[in-house]
Amino acid sequence: MGFPRGLRLFRKTMSGDKIFEGVFGVTSADVVRTLQKHFNPSKTFAPWLSDEAARRDRENPSQKRRRRTKKLEVKIGHGGTLDPLATGVLIAGVGKGTKSLSDFLACTKSYEAIILFGAETDTYDRLGKIVRRDPYEHVTREAVEKALDQFRGKIMQRPPIFSALRVDGKKLYEYAREGKMPPIEIKSRPVETINIEIMEWYEPGTHDYKWPDVEMVGDEKIVAEKLLAKEAEGIKEDATEGAIEESEASSKRKTPAESVQEENQDSSKKQKITESGEAREVATEAVAEPATSEVPTESPTEVTELSQTKPQPPAIKIKMTVTSGFYVRSLAHDLGKAVGSSALMSELVRSRQGEYELQPERVLEYKDLEAGEDVWGPKVQKFLEEWERKRVEALKGGSK
Repeated sequence: MGFPRGLRLFRKTMSGDKIFEGVFGVTSADVVRTLQKHFNPSKTFAPWLSDEAARRDRENPSQKRRRRTKKLEVKIGHGGTLDPLATGVLIAGVGKGTKSLSDFLACTKSYEAIILFGAETDTYDRLGKIVRRDPYEHVTREAVEKALDQFRGKIMQRPPIFSALRVDGKKLYEYAREGKMPPIEIKSRPVETINIEIMEWYEPGTHDYKWPDVEMVGDEKIVAEKLLAKEAEGIKEDATEGAIEESEASSKRKTPAESVQEENQDSSKKQKITESGEAREVATEAVAEPATSEVPTESPTEVTELSQTKPQPPAIKIKMTVTSGFYVRSLAHDLGKAVGSSALMSELVRSRQGEYELQPERVLEYKDLEAGEDVWGPKVQKFLEEWERKRVEALKGGSK
């Protein structure tokens, strides 16, 4: 991992106190305010605050005017957001270390996720409102394992339709809450799944994962249904374009004679499939095309009645390593469509970001902060000293 050359070595105040700055791993989301709550009054970061106050005193009048309402706090940032329900590793930077956070935006990340079948929400996870439900009795581990092949390697992925992405200055979910369609279509983005595998399969009745209790209604639901239908069409187009590109690439690798021979063989196969009554081609298309209109939906009244007799939906735990910009919520949503049902993300843990892994000795946990500075102080100092040591080694290596 490279480090920017602009950072200085650990600095000291006039009294000789070391000023701690750098990068370390923390767990869970919404960490900046929590860290500042503990760091601002601490002895560990008192030298940093003292040095920053002295630096501000040396600023010119115009700079001081701009800072009039800015409270003196330990400068903290993070290297990439986590979903609201997610826990796990989140990179944090302190002081000059915040300038290195961009290094972690493009790094690979590893996740463990629980996916629950049979329903989809506006947010694609259990924190949202249910937009629709689909049959799930036919969903098996074997079917999911086969469907996961679609999501390996380089793929095109659409961000959640109710994400925090901004369109014309407004977040997508804000349009839905106002009962409005976004002014532009959400485009697919290239991402890569380096590795994905099933960790555990939960048969109906063997787990405690549940759908949300809140149903989407009114104009908000109308907009959500329209967006989901539009999104399904977009996924179909992505799959078709991908198939065409692969077909064209395959044809370019063959001689004209080989292509003609292959076409004849394909024609013969199609004839045999039709005569035998098999639905091989139809099944292949169904994998690429999200199951939307073909699967009957249930009204809220029917759901209430059926929920008393239908078995609990199955769930699955998967782990994956992906590139930057990957939405695990979208994977859960798309996987549900790929098996002819619906799905939502029930739990998510980021187990690794860059070189930081979810291990007690390598990250700062909330329980460390709650235990007091005597516990988290030495741990944070160790992390930042280790980061500085690696940074210096990288600088020395680059100067050779």
